[in-house]
Amino acid sequence: MAGKLTYQQAGVDTRRAAALVGDIRDHVGRTQKQRQLMGAFGLFAAAYDLSDYREPVIVTGCDGVGTKLELLLARDMLETAGKDLVAMSVNDILTTGGDPLLFLDYIGIAALDEARITRLVGGMADHLEACGCILAGGETAEMPGIVPEDVVELSGFCIGCVEKSEMIDPSTVGVGDVLVGYASDSIHANGFSLVRRVLAEFPGELDDAELEALLRPTRLYHDVVAGLRAASVRPKAMAHITGGGLPENLERLFRGCGADLEIPKWELPGIDKLLAHVDSADRFHTFNMGIGWVAIVAAEDAAKAVAAGPGGVVIGEMVPEEGVRVKVSGE
Repeated sequence: MAGKLTYQQAGVDTRRAAALVGDIRDHVGRTQKQRQLMGAFGLFAAAYDLSDYREPVIVTGCDGVGTKLELLLARDMLETAGKDLVAMSVNDILTTGGDPLLFLDYIGIAALDEARITRLVGGMADHLEACGCILAGGETAEMPGIVPEDVVELSGFCIGCVEKSEMIDPSTVGVGDVLVGYASDSIHANGFSLVRRVLAEFPGELDDAELEALLRPTRLYHDVVAGLRAASVRPKAMAHITGGGLPENLERLFRGCGADLEIPKWELPGIDKLLAHVDSADRFHTFNMGIGWVAIVAAEDAAKAVAAGPGGVVIGEMVPEEGVRVKVSGE
């Protein structure tokens, strides 16, 4: 009958979406080198065999890229957005002592754009391949009239597993334990609402090279965790330094004690120009300040922990006074 409407005329093309699955198959495939899914092809959910674990405990996390995404889209840094999406969830899984096994993504877009989506997935696959986590599935939602044409919505979900006996237990943290920090690669994916405010109020303050340095992808810390295991160091706690900075991400780990920290000066192109416009106290509660990961270990394990991954440095110790106090070396 003439005049009837189609889904495609409404702005959604399911046939193109199905074809896209084939386009990204190579990216998905390279995330299954260390681990493989279980089950027949065509299932509507991903399955993973946990029988290699004696007492498996499932750990989960989800996150996004935050307002950093606006700057990444404006500069066509889609691969970076994909890497950030993965690292924000995978790093959280790693804090438990667990293995990141499966990752799923949600992409919301006004109309299907195969090239942009493939680049996003390519960035995800880069980080997932590096840490041996499977890109197990996802959802690409065409949302005409809901998602603006120049916007992409991103969410990521990670499922991991840890042996019950090997799960990190922050209740074991005590006075005298040492905090070892590991360098961040950039601002990572937190604090960008403040970054965007500074850029809006002080246009031209940062040149292109400096801005791109601030936008570098979030670092994966799987190498640090693997290094600690190889050195037979069992951390009492580990923290991924995200929103809230060192104080808020560390304070959640212990009760009845605190930490005094002295961190190295943050050597990142453009960061001094940015921080010149930021309240000196608030900077510690907004940015990672050059430390993206912290492991709390027994004092006798500190040297081995420092050597467990690139950028390792002792940044302080646990003390009886509650709270976290941070200062920058030389200030």
